[in-house]
Amino acid sequence: MGTAESRNISLSIDSMGGLHWLGIIAALVTAVVHLLLGIRLAPSSLGISFLLAGLGFLGAVVLVLLDYRRRTVYAIGIPFTAVQIVIWYGLNFVAGGKSFPADMGTLGVVDKLAQVVLIGVLVVLLR
Repeated sequence: MGTAESRNISLSIDSMGGLHWLGIIAALVTAVVHLLLGIRLAPSSLGISFLLAGLGFLGAVVLVLLDYRRRTVYAIGIPFTAVQIVIWYGLNFVAGGKSFPADMGTLGVVDKLAQVVLIGVLVVLLR
């Protein structure tokens, strides 16, 4: 019989500084926005995509808090977040007929601001 090493799952926040917490707050803000929009738009495919994105941000926060491959989470988080900004712009302002920035809306402003902050934090943490 082989022996399996059991690993306790616990928060590992001792090594986290203010920048980490700023990133977590930004990720939680964008997660909440995506989950709210997902619930509003469900069961459409757009609603499901919002729900999945929101869960992705929440999952990343959990991984960071558990100190599970933080650098990998940071590296994946940058394109994950950047692609959402590009898709949002394309759906709303290129294909959607809205005018930028006049038609952004409160949730759009809050979400995109949080995402830009998150990308900046992730870039710095990855260095």
